[in-house]
Amino acid sequence: MRFVSPRQRFTRSVSLITTAATTAALLTAANQPATAQIQLSTSSVTGSDGKVYSVTNHLKVGDLEAGHHPRRPHEYLLAWTGDSEPRADGTQEPDFLAIIDVSRGLPTYGKVVNTATLSPLTGNEPHHMQYTWQRGQKLYAGGLLGDTIFVFDIGQLPEVTLSGVALPTDTPCGSAPDAFSVLRDGTAYGTMLGGPNVSGPCTYSNGETRSGNGFAGTPGEVVHIGTDGRILAEVAAASATGEDPALCHSIPALPVPTCANPHGIAVREDLNAMLTSDFVEVRNLVGGHGLPDPFLARNTIRSYDISDRARPRLRTVMRLAVGPRNGPVASQENLLVMETAVTHQARHRGAFASTANGAVYYTPDFTAAQPVWREILDDATAFTFLYPVNPPTSDSDGGGWLQVSPDDRFLFHTVMYGGVSSPAHQDSGMVYALDISRLLAAGTHTSCEIDSSAEITAGGAEPDCPVVRGAVPIVDPTSGGAHWGAMDNFAAGSSGYFHETDRIRRLAVSNYFVAVAGFDGDHRICLVNVGPAGRLSLDTSFRDEVTRRPCLDFDRAGWPHGDTGAARPHGVVFAVAEADLR
Repeated sequence: MRFVSPRQRFTRSVSLITTAATTAALLTAANQPATAQIQLSTSSVTGSDGKVYSVTNHLKVGDLEAGHHPRRPHEYLLAWTGDSEPRADGTQEPDFLAIIDVSRGLPTYGKVVNTATLSPLTGNEPHHMQYTWQRGQKLYAGGLLGDTIFVFDIGQLPEVTLSGVALPTDTPCGSAPDAFSVLRDGTAYGTMLGGPNVSGPCTYSNGETRSGNGFAGTPGEVVHIGTDGRILAEVAAASATGEDPALCHSIPALPVPTCANPHGIAVREDLNAMLTSDFVEVRNLVGGHGLPDPFLARNTIRSYDISDRARPRLRTVMRLAVGPRNGPVASQENLLVMETAVTHQARHRGAFASTANGAVYYTPDFTAAQPVWREILDDATAFTFLYPVNPPTSDSDGGGWLQVSPDDRFLFHTVMYGGVSSPAHQDSGMVYALDISRLLAAGTHTSCEIDSSAEITAGGAEPDCPVVRGAVPIVDPTSGGAHWGAMDNFAAGSSGYFHETDRIRRLAVSNYFVAVAGFDGDHRICLVNVGPAGRLSLDTSFRDEVTRRPCLDFDRAGWPHGDTGAARPHGVVFAVAEADLR
């Protein structure tokens, strides 16, 4: 197939490009070099409310042409990004997708070559997308506080077009969209962390009814989303019979108590199974004052039968056990279950979960009628790997992103900072790689369990326990390091074109959580090299084009779309244009 250059891609004729955008082409961007020119293109869709929603590309012509090589297709990192601070009048700059060239060896490496800005919605609090992007998929992205889901077409990178928008009124039984998993047919499941738009009973797509306490409250739900952004189904995450009233608190209290606030999501279509992890009744985090009740934090995981993709059904609610730390209730290892991750190989049925209170759990068969979950690592073990002398503690360390490599060799995990009781290095977050081969080799007969004080920092004593193979500190002295991440699931072949791979050699991590919750970050994105044995190292060649320091700094004055100032990157994903994939 003939190579199509980035320049040819973004100047092609697109039926959705607006007249205003085409007449405004080749503008000089604010705070860019005098020779930098910006190519504009806009695509639009009509929402269910009858209004028009748009995304506008601001492609840096000079950088794209300078980086063009006839035999070198490009790889990109997409960062789902929000405006950092409101203007003086209270309005905000547009949220956007930052398209960053991560093609090693090219002069555009590390440069933001496009910003695709949204209109008219602002202040969405861009949050997560799907964990990895694969050929043919749309890109699903959630606005946590804007309660809106955006669907993008990224097949013609570095240009982006808008495929659909799901508005708050399209998901009446849930709010605060979080994470997404894309199915083979191109549709996606997504978690809605918060409760129904309006307090009271809400009826889901299958006719079931649950009672909720309102926006960003409880219970959340799972949604099935079409490639055009249409909501195909709303699925109850709360059981009809309710859960333990002593552990599942809500404000205001629900008549049928539940801990259903799904955050992370993981799917195995070959097993007809899905998992979601419950995090927190999220509106109680807004304001940055901490939770008024520790049991607003959740310790539950939910499994679903997805044999009928159009009608997922809740199967089991599982509760994680308290570990050996013996700390206060608010920092117990099992609370704030942020993420879940599944294995990929057909011979494995294991799944992992991580908590923002510093622990990783595992079950060898998440499709079992009653899966057994055990703690298999405390983050303190990884901190000890990094800092053998006086290591940070892991209590309330902000453990976040969690993914299993496609070959099932490693588990990657990010941590925002040292625990609240850390004697030193409290400003040090990290990303670490855990060798899980022995754990998976044990099949359903695992013995690993962190159940003694010595194992908190030394790792599990049982022979099948995982081993930390690599860790990189992501230090921010003010407000936290790595929260989210992505695996680079692409590799270049001898022809220069890319293909998908199950051997992960690079990660991206972003340093931002949710500012209104009191947990910000330094707004950098870093790339991390992954060695064959799991050793991690910071990619120091990935440097900010303004400061020239390692990692990409989003606290900058200018962007391709103008002099809009600092921004906050959250979700990240690697992607390659369809024409550059083989």
